[in-house]
Amino acid sequence: MNDVTLDTDGHVAVIEMHAPPANFFSRDTLAAIADAGERATTDGARAIVLCSEGRHFCAGARLADDTGTLDPRTAAAAVYEQATRILRLEIPVVAAVQGAAVGGGLGLACAADFRVSGPRARFEANFSRLGFHCGFALSLTLPRITGQTRAEQMLYTGRALRGQEAYDAGLADRYTEEGQERTEALALAHEIAAAAPMAVRSMRTTMRAALLDALAPALTRELDEQARLWRTEDAATGIAASLERREPVFRNR
Repeated sequence: MNDVTLDTDGHVAVIEMHAPPANFFSRDTLAAIADAGERATTDGARAIVLCSEGRHFCAGARLADDTGTLDPRTAAAAVYEQATRILRLEIPVVAAVQGAAVGGGLGLACAADFRVSGPRARFEANFSRLGFHCGFALSLTLPRITGQTRAEQMLYTGRALRGQEAYDAGLADRYTEEGQERTEALALAHEIAAAAPMAVRSMRTTMRAALLDALAPALTRELDEQARLWRTEDAATGIAASLERREPVFRNR
């Protein structure tokens, strides 16, 4: 099975990631999502459901790309090029979020227009616990979703928001029982698809204009800061602690 598949349900396109249980993504995964979204739009889809197979929506990025590039800045730049394509898709996207949406996975969820989640959802901007700057345009998208102060709290502490708390914070637009995330996301996508498609796309262009205008400089800033901080002892400490499932002790160097 391909890592990313595209199916249709009436005027709704269903794009699914198949790398369970964690659904880590690479540059090529995001490129496949963007390709599928662009193809679906050309073929007449009016909305997209973005979902994944298995226990978790997406637990983050696999930065070493499929060609074997090991330099993290080069790999991250390639990832952000594809993230930009996803953010620039021309029709609304509804993400069905089950389990974890962590780090880059949170960025992917926040690239969608709407999110549907349930009691086991976990939204986590864990970058500060790893010792480096956030990415995937979360410096733009997260404040638009939760408000500035809530976004700053998530980014600065790295604390996960789960279940009802995540819904109350605005990270999910619809809250459903466990196992029904995709069904509810499809229901919302079909509501959108039943509206006048030219009007929806026109209004969406207006509503996302400021986000898209700010996208390139924000991603450049995120990438520059990530590259700088990846070289620090704190980043090495945070990453090692995460892999070893223990609390990091940072030394500010």
